[in-house]
Amino acid sequence: MRLISHFINGETVSEPGRLGDVYAPTIGQVQAQVELAEVSLLDRAVANAKAAQVDWAATNPQRRARVMFAFKGLIEDNMQELAELLASEHGKVVSDAKGDIQRGLEVVEFACGIPHLLKGDYTEGAGPGIDVYSLRQPLGVVAGITPFNFPAMIPLWMSSVALACGNAFILKPSERDPSVPVRLAQLLVEAGLPKGVLNVVHGDKVIVDAICDHPDIKAVSFVGSSDIANYVYQRAAAAGKRAQCMGGAKNHGIILPDADLDQTVADILGAAYGSAGERCMALPVVVPVGAQTAETLRERLIDGIEKLKVGISTDEEAHYGPVVTGQHKARIEGYIDLAVEEGAELVVDGRGFSLQGYEEGYFLAPTLLDRVTPDMKSYQEEIFGPVLQIVRADTFEEAVGLATRHQYGNGVALFTRNGDAARKFAAQVEVGMVGINVPIPVPVAYHSFGGWKRSGFGDLDQYGVDGVRFYTRTKKVTQRWPSGGSVIDQSFVIPTMK
Repeated sequence: MRLISHFINGETVSEPGRLGDVYAPTIGQVQAQVELAEVSLLDRAVANAKAAQVDWAATNPQRRARVMFAFKGLIEDNMQELAELLASEHGKVVSDAKGDIQRGLEVVEFACGIPHLLKGDYTEGAGPGIDVYSLRQPLGVVAGITPFNFPAMIPLWMSSVALACGNAFILKPSERDPSVPVRLAQLLVEAGLPKGVLNVVHGDKVIVDAICDHPDIKAVSFVGSSDIANYVYQRAAAAGKRAQCMGGAKNHGIILPDADLDQTVADILGAAYGSAGERCMALPVVVPVGAQTAETLRERLIDGIEKLKVGISTDEEAHYGPVVTGQHKARIEGYIDLAVEEGAELVVDGRGFSLQGYEEGYFLAPTLLDRVTPDMKSYQEEIFGPVLQIVRADTFEEAVGLATRHQYGNGVALFTRNGDAARKFAAQVEVGMVGINVPIPVPVAYHSFGGWKRSGFGDLDQYGVDGVRFYTRTKKVTQRWPSGGSVIDQSFVIPTMK
């Protein structure tokens, strides 16, 4: 049995204790075990990171950027190995795993520009002989807690910006698919990152709580379910830390009667069922406006679903693979059962699917539900699987209201040829990331990623300039150099710039 250990000070560290199972979703069997740390090991990792961070922060930004450049090259050189390793533990097909890595790589590229991003502001002559300037400095030791669905992308989103800013980073990846984060840490050391600046500690709630409480960890970034995101945000904030915590989603795709349905249906099928729906930016709800739009969309979706192929991760013709665990598969099936009980029409049933030769794998075929209504629990909650729900609307305003009133506000998309409707939609909908004829509107690396409402806790988003702000603090310096040795009269009033 393969054992996945921690990575501390540039070395594999094994500590006897609790173990977690890592499954091979394609065959439904345990393929490895991951060590689950106790608090004492986290303390050791943080102490190591704290010591290493001092010299790393003193390294000039250009040299830190060179490490990021080298890291980028190593990721590209090892793309196939990383993608196959990722797919073996998560279940997504290899082509999708490469996309996972690529979107993280784009943030590494962004971090290569850190010398410019860390520049402060300067005002000469703000007062008599007075100059004011600001500079951005790293926080120290920061931490990231990442989910199973993007085991490469999200660790790269967090760590690349944090490290480029001069911090040390503690990564607690998902225990469901932990191998790729460890491999990325190894590549960072190979790229020239000093040992100890990035440490990987595997664990469960014990380590999550310890990260939130640890006095030497100055900030916590989290991606996961909304309940846990809220919990981490509150616990970290109570301990005096910065926190950015991204939660769940129920992204809506609104289809107006004038939409290009050929392109729209192709986009929806990929956004709803790609990666088996295990994306926080998946599109699990479509809202056709008008009865004719709904009927036409439904028939085209049925035709498209029939052409989708579910297969093993290495099948180049498969559109998606298994879900991550048997427990998660059962959870998704439970939501399908619930939707039917609530009165939704089961148009295409993906339960009971079996792939010949891989009968024990965690496979689900695409499911399509129609006549779903906002009062249904299956609509209100995140299913996180290959399940698409149709919620019908009579008007544009009603459709916009559905997305705006939902408890989640991560992403939303509008499909239309009408520029005026698109402009109005982007201005009015209360959702953090908006797509216009773009089904998965994940912003590029030099913008920022983040949702509203129960999809995001904290006022700074992931990566981009917001990421730089999150992982640094601004120091403001006001200096005066009197000329000619003159003495300026002091007064017991607040100083002003007269």
